[in-house]
Amino acid sequence: MTLFYNAEVEAAASTKPNVIIIFTDDQGSVDLNCYGAKDLITPHMDSIAKRGIRFTQFYAAAPVCSPSRAGLLTGRIPRRAGVPGNVSSKHGKEGMPAEQVTIAEMMRQAGYQTAHVGKWHLGYTPETMPNGQGFDTSFGHMGGCIDNYSHFFYWNGPNRHDLWENGKEIWRDGKFFPDLMVQQCQDYIKASRDKPFFLYWAINVPHYPLQGTDQWRKQYAHLLSPRNKYAAFVSTMDECIGAVLKTLDECQLRENTIVIFQSDHGHSQEERTFGGGGSAGPFRGAKFSLFEGGIRVPAMISWPGTIAEGEERHQLATGCDWLPTIAELTGATLPQHKLDGKSLKTIIDSKQAESPHADFYWQIGKSWAIREGNWKLLGNPRDTSQQGKLTKADQLFLVDLSKDLGEKHNLAAENLEKVKHLKEIYNRYQKSLSD
Repeated sequence: MTLFYNAEVEAAASTKPNVIIIFTDDQGSVDLNCYGAKDLITPHMDSIAKRGIRFTQFYAAAPVCSPSRAGLLTGRIPRRAGVPGNVSSKHGKEGMPAEQVTIAEMMRQAGYQTAHVGKWHLGYTPETMPNGQGFDTSFGHMGGCIDNYSHFFYWNGPNRHDLWENGKEIWRDGKFFPDLMVQQCQDYIKASRDKPFFLYWAINVPHYPLQGTDQWRKQYAHLLSPRNKYAAFVSTMDECIGAVLKTLDECQLRENTIVIFQSDHGHSQEERTFGGGGSAGPFRGAKFSLFEGGIRVPAMISWPGTIAEGEERHQLATGCDWLPTIAELTGATLPQHKLDGKSLKTIIDSKQAESPHADFYWQIGKSWAIREGNWKLLGNPRDTSQQGKLTKADQLFLVDLSKDLGEKHNLAAENLEKVKHLKEIYNRYQKSLSD
């Protein structure tokens, strides 16, 4: 089915920039040197900021894997994209509805080659796997996580192998999955010079299991557990990213390639991650939480020679914004349905431009949040970082982020009109989901 039409696609194809999205997994809010980490070694991720723009108030679409990915790929809040929570990691289970329009479908209609490498976690049927959602090629695992050497999903039974190439199960026994991803990305870049490409590299790192390489385990032996295990995996990932960026440079494609980087949400404090390892810095919350540490994430964009280099942007932006941003930067035609994301081009172009969002909405399970300006209202909040006790009086939790970045003090009782106003915005979003 043709979703869009652009009469100048073929003629303009040779002038269009390539696009690579690097989407990391469970990386903490401040776990890069350029975001303040002092005990990590992340030169290659940092190089994206040095050669581009770093966002300081960037939010994932959700605090868990599947809905955050749906928000990024569709430009829609996860519930509108049909992915309110994590989807099944079992073969034969559906995920994001096939009628949703992804960045890959948009880009393919604009004359781009499209590729997925890495984690998917948005459906495990032919219609909902990557090749059914706009990707010409796909290599990776379909569920939420795998052991990086056997490529099995071990976390609930029965144990099952999960490694796929273009919808067919493949076996790479004993091969380190991050290395396999790097090789796939490098080969794809080298082979894709005849027309522009869109590469969605969804790295399954530093998600558990924390399987950093021996070089980095030794480098971080001085750190306490679990930070040492997490740090080794982060730097293993950084090394992988560096290898792919080097290939872009060697192919003389860096100045004609938009590189976008984002973590899917905050760090994990689950038992499988030894109870932590990542860091949210000054923020409260972690993965699964709508406090800042669960949704405020590192994000950068680089396009050397075209956009600013080594600058920061402090405006509110979200993972849903990449689809319309990519459309505006490449000339692709937007899907003809409601989007929640807004193009970030104006703030990429100017430090002084206002955020395209007057407000934004998140929901996971019974927990929800609204942000408008510096005010944020959480409903039924959950604090997975366990930084303070939440009582029944905190079922509505109001903060002014300009004065309380750590979200320690609930101002709801003394700001009833502000609570009412933000609840009205929440209700507006709820109504829009049923329109």
